[in-house]
Amino acid sequence: MNQPLAGFAPAPVTARMENHGSQMLKVAMQTGNDLLARVGSMVAYEGFIQYEPNPSAVRQIARDWITGEGAPLMKCSGDGLLYLADYGADVVVINLNGDAISVNATNLLALDAHLQWGVERVKGLAKFTGQGLWNTTISGQGWVALTSRGKPIVVDCGRGEDETYVDPDALVAWSPNLKVKGKRSFKAQSLIGRGSGEAYQMAFSGQGIVVVQPSEDSTDRLRIRG
Repeated sequence: MNQPLAGFAPAPVTARMENHGSQMLKVAMQTGNDLLARVGSMVAYEGFIQYEPNPSAVRQIARDWITGEGAPLMKCSGDGLLYLADYGADVVVINLNGDAISVNATNLLALDAHLQWGVERVKGLAKFTGQGLWNTTISGQGWVALTSRGKPIVVDCGRGEDETYVDPDALVAWSPNLKVKGKRSFKAQSLIGRGSGEAYQMAFSGQGIVVVQPSEDSTDRLRIRG
């Protein structure tokens, strides 16, 4: 019985976070090195791991969302192996080395609890959305896991002087040091994305990366805050 399933067995642990296949995250848990993960994302675990939904640290950060929206998170602590997934979405693992990344809340799967994170307004888009858009910025030394609806592309914006334009509904994350502005296109409204109404894109310039998924989410990936 074991032989036909051998190819699906967990591989030896080599890092704090790593992919087990393209759609599952494996986290090596250790006492004192807690994890914040999306509520409901746990699919399996080994060892002794405890879960605390909506811990105080998360409630404090959540106050920064004017409407109280955002990704519901739980604190995971203990020793063992933890497996996370999000409805079959692809998982992207990032090791922050003292730098930062700006992430859509709907794409955030897990992060080391000791990382600094908070909600920040996306500059340069207020005139397109009225009150502006908000995103989650994570920084420090540690691991972050994101989800993508399909295999994403990572665009290096520093390879030329041209701006990179992205449909906001397909945007996963970007380097927060990039300059961001909105571009409205009435002629392209039926050609860009799959939404309705006038079309606008986010334009990125400078040194950094933009992560784009091959699918669009119609549930306001970048929430408009009133």
